[in-house]
Amino acid sequence: MDERETALGQAYEHALRWLAALPERRVPARASVEEIVRALGAALPDGPGTPAEVVDLLATACEPGLVAFPGGRFYGFVVGGTEPAALAADWLVSAWDQNCVMRSVTPAHTAVEDIAGAWLLDLLGLPGESAVGFTTGATMANFTCLAAGRDAVLGRAGRNSARDGLAGGPAVHVLAGADRHMAVDLALRYLGLGLPEPVAADGQGRIEPEALRQSLAASGSRPTIVILQAGDIHSGAFDPFPETIRASREAGAWVHVDGAFGLWAAASPAYAHLTTGCADADSWATDAHKTLNVPYDCGLAIVRDPAVLRAAMGLHGDYLILDERGDPSDKVPELSRRGRAFTVWAALRSLGRSGVAGLVERLCGHACAFAAGIAAIDGARVLNEVVFTQVCADFGDDARSDRVIARLLEDGTTWISGSVWHGRRVMRISVSNWSTTGEDVSRTLAAIRHAAAGA
Repeated sequence: MDERETALGQAYEHALRWLAALPERRVPARASVEEIVRALGAALPDGPGTPAEVVDLLATACEPGLVAFPGGRFYGFVVGGTEPAALAADWLVSAWDQNCVMRSVTPAHTAVEDIAGAWLLDLLGLPGESAVGFTTGATMANFTCLAAGRDAVLGRAGRNSARDGLAGGPAVHVLAGADRHMAVDLALRYLGLGLPEPVAADGQGRIEPEALRQSLAASGSRPTIVILQAGDIHSGAFDPFPETIRASREAGAWVHVDGAFGLWAAASPAYAHLTTGCADADSWATDAHKTLNVPYDCGLAIVRDPAVLRAAMGLHGDYLILDERGDPSDKVPELSRRGRAFTVWAALRSLGRSGVAGLVERLCGHACAFAAGIAAIDGARVLNEVVFTQVCADFGDDARSDRVIARLLEDGTTWISGSVWHGRRVMRISVSNWSTTGEDVSRTLAAIRHAAAGA
């Protein structure tokens, strides 16, 4: 126990120093992969080291190569940070070391998962009877939901895909907006469904209802899945759910919503209108590490019909102690897995209903402040309708936009990455971190102005 306590104490001290440094820390990493390898040592030692020495070496050698993802000035990807209660709960998850697979074997986690799942459905305005599975992230949440959808539409066509597989059966026709996230394509590849048929989208990435109706009509009686999105990765735009889901239902299609970060709009009275009609879908995927700000890894796969999800994900093993009421393993692909629900419960219990709404609204407010500040810079243009947490801008031409982004990363005040949207190089800002303040936004805008002035 002495060695364990000493190692944990070292980790605690290093963690506190890391967190305390975030407000003033340079956001990009200061060291390269090669420099970190040299500091750690590439050769495996012949003999053991003490746990405390190992922890100290790891923290000291890696610190220069860390990116300030958890800080308030990282906007490069939609990754969020970690709420204090969720961070502390995650430390307990590692210490408790529970493999949260079976209801009767891990009653503590199962109870917390049941409660957190019910809270999530309530906050997101989704059907209360839905099943909630805790996956590694949004990609696997999409995979899980689409696996349920695949088996369901094949079942309606008389094919038992769980027993007979896909070979020789009817092809599943998948329709998705032309501006969908690539994680959807990846999940479909894993499932053996191939790339979806792209459906025309408007200038903000919203799927066109009439184009969807035409594609559905062309599908005929084929087993069909329609994939919609809550929150375009560039514009933050939401698909028009009432029209698209109605058309999909009339065609007998399974409707899935990829809401990796945008589904959380439903938790805010000010932004819930963006998800109007979304609850009429069959499944939804989101990521608690993004807008809710719990630690990696924590995707959420939500399926309206628990029996369909259980049929797709459930398993039997003579050595397993399965519960007739269902087990956590019935809702996700993994057997060995962390107690992800502990951190989600901690974040929700800490924030409460009003706190989650306030978190969403602060993130959106910061995005609006970014848009206003960038629009005032000579030669800069905000290209999207800022409806949620995403801002896309350019600085006149592709070459200048790239120079501004490069100068920003050299400066180190912030991390904002580039992208390509509608054929143009753009600066894409994703406001996702609970700890971002108005001062962080002001400092970042000053850095953008400085980068633009020199580009």
